Amino acid sequence: MGQNSWLEILVQCKNKIRKQIGPLLETLDQPQPDLGIGAGGDPIRKIDLAAENAIVGTLRGQGFSFTLISEESGVREYGENPRECYITVDPIDGTTNLMRRVPFYATSMAVSEKPFLKDVHSALVADLFHGITYTAQKGKGSFRDNRTISPSSNALLEEAVIGVDLNSYKVERIVPRLTGLIKKTKHIRHFGANALELCYVADGTTDAFIDIRGKLRTTDVAAACLIVKEAGALLTTPDGKPLDAGLDPKQKVEFIAAANAEMHKTILGLVKSGKEKA
Repeated sequence: MGQNSWLEILVQCKNKIRKQIGPLLETLDQPQPDLGIGAGGDPIRKIDLAAENAIVGTLRGQGFSFTLISEESGVREYGENPRECYITVDPIDGTTNLMRRVPFYATSMAVSEKPFLKDVHSALVADLFHGITYTAQKGKGSFRDNRTISPSSNALLEEAVIGVDLNSYKVERIVPRLTGLIKKTKHIRHFGANALELCYVADGTTDAFIDIRGKLRTTDVAAACLIVKEAGALLTTPDGKPLDAGLDPKQKVEFIAAANAEMHKTILGLVKSGKEKA
């Protein structure tokens, strides 16, 4: 199937998700059932499962064979030739925000021929609250609601808006690595849905996004990584190496995403390596 066709399918999945979760958004204040822990290690919510079922139902309804790699149900195979393609999804990125009615949550879907970040060829991240959709195809650029996007040209850290995820039980180890950056940056942000925050780097809303906790899963960022790179921003490990990893709910990544080469170089120079003792 061509990449254009895959984007059309992902849009159909997104539309089905919005339809499926609509009624559930009206019952968030009611007691929620205990559905156990998902493959990614977080509690499963009814709304997460509804979103995942919308994706699976859309794909199976069109007779596709695929391997689903999901933060909720893990790795599951569908159809006669499930290894023809891999669909990596975080049905709801920012579930805590959604449950607390914080208007920043998304769905993330990525398509690849092999289960690795570098092999993702089609991607969609949808801001489910504001109705904004980010898409990308390998070699064809990135888009926000079908309009081409590009990252910020700002190279001054003092004027930059930088996203930093510090949510971690290892915060006492993470913060010393970031002290130099935080001291020089006036505007630090974290909104709570990392796929969407990466898209903000892609379209110039923010100037960089950093996650060096070693806690974020590839299912969270598989789609957004392609969107960032196709937009023209830089995305590497904290050591400046190309970011690649297996697509699996238990696979963790660390990264620095920056709008341009100068900003990226500045941040790399300030963020201490995890190999150093904090």
